[in-house]
Amino acid sequence: MTADHHEHQASELLAYWLDELDEAVAEAVEEHLFRCDACGARLRELIQLGGAVRKALLTGSFGTVVTPSFIRRLQDAGARLRQYHLDPGGSVNCTLAPDDDLVVSHLRVDMSGVRQVDLLIDDENGALLHRARHVAFDPASSEVTVIPPVALVRRMGTSRQRMRLMAVDRSSERLLGEYTFNHSPYDPRG
Repeated sequence: MTADHHEHQASELLAYWLDELDEAVAEAVEEHLFRCDACGARLRELIQLGGAVRKALLTGSFGTVVTPSFIRRLQDAGARLRQYHLDPGGSVNCTLAPDDDLVVSHLRVDMSGVRQVDLLIDDENGALLHRARHVAFDPASSEVTVIPPVALVRRMGTSRQRMRLMAVDRSSERLLGEYTFNHSPYDPRG
């Protein structure tokens, strides 16, 4: 933890809370937290904010791109997740059951040398519905994890959507992967 408590404090505290730091760094942060009331208060604020975000996410109000550790925390907290894993060019038949809390799309992709990833979502006619710029990704995981707005997914009829991951740099962009989701309303008969 830096003595000036500015630039990297929130991200380092968040990484500590999500258990994403290596052991030595985590121990140093923990030691600092015992001595610094301001950082302890900031960590409590982040934890409360995380709880509010988790609650809003579970109500289906919005979609987001998350880290694999966030998915593990949701599972540890008892969230019922319907998960789909796709490789570039892949297609999946998907649905959302009434007792599912969230649907999670794990988009596998090689991100070697990639600095920025944008997520594009197209409708079944290829029209762009949404572009999320600078989505969170960990190049080491070779995956972008997407949680679409559950309220929207629950209202969907039979439809097809496409997600595209684009590598973006200052002068150009290139397709990293394209993923097709063939959505059907839930049928309890299987």
